[in-house]
Amino acid sequence: MENLRIDSSQRPRLKINRTKEIRRVEKTTRRKKHSCRRERDMAVRINAMAVTFVAHALAVIAAIMLVNWVFDDDESGNSNFGSNSPLLHPVLMLIGFIILGGEAIISYKSLPLEKPVKKLIHLILHAIALALGIFGICAAFKNHNESHIPNLYSLHSWIGIGVISLYGFQWVYSFIVFFFPGGSTNLKSGLLPWHAMLGLFVYILAVGNAALGFLEKLTFLENGGLDKYGSEAFLINFTAIITILFGAFVVLTASAESPSPSPSVSNDDSVDFSYSAI
Repeated sequence: MENLRIDSSQRPRLKINRTKEIRRVEKTTRRKKHSCRRERDMAVRINAMAVTFVAHALAVIAAIMLVNWVFDDDESGNSNFGSNSPLLHPVLMLIGFIILGGEAIISYKSLPLEKPVKKLIHLILHAIALALGIFGICAAFKNHNESHIPNLYSLHSWIGIGVISLYGFQWVYSFIVFFFPGGSTNLKSGLLPWHAMLGLFVYILAVGNAALGFLEKLTFLENGGLDKYGSEAFLINFTAIITILFGAFVVLTASAESPSPSPSVSNDDSVDFSYSAI
């Protein structure tokens, strides 16, 4: 009888706890729906998946053009790429920093995977891009020092240091807030717009600085006797144009509407194409 009285006395408390849990779940669901609705309202009325395919194609084209420039012989018959080649810097920065960084940004809109998997892919791609970007800057310093060229004298180098610093800050704070276990849901929701905005700002700055880098390199080559209307000059210019187009489509993908999930995953809450999945 005593046990029954204890159980009876606990029923109101259990009912209150159950009611609180239901309200908490409903509040979380409403917050998620509001976040997704807000993203759709701000999104460009273009299907993200179609734009993503164009971005992938431009990335491949830019990489092929860069490799063709780097490993081809120049107009005097000498190889452009060697152990102390100044072209190691653009290879690491374009393929590593710009392309992998862009693929990391659009991974949330292009991969129909579960949230934790996409979050991990997003994090790893950005980490690789950051590491290759740091190696690329170190390669530039090494080449300048061995060739007796001053460091950090141009706008390209100044912006480059700023971009890599902001990129590193963005990665560290994003890891702590969005990936590290035990983070506050309210904190994530509040910082998510800033995370996306800062990420796109840094990436746009990186693409613009890459264009400055191509211009700077082409100017050096032309001052050294390169034909201004030769095949190498045209290749460098077109590689820069393709790089800018790739960056534009990355930003467009991030701003476009999330694709609708297929019927097989439409009822699966773990599969989400939107940035609210962070």
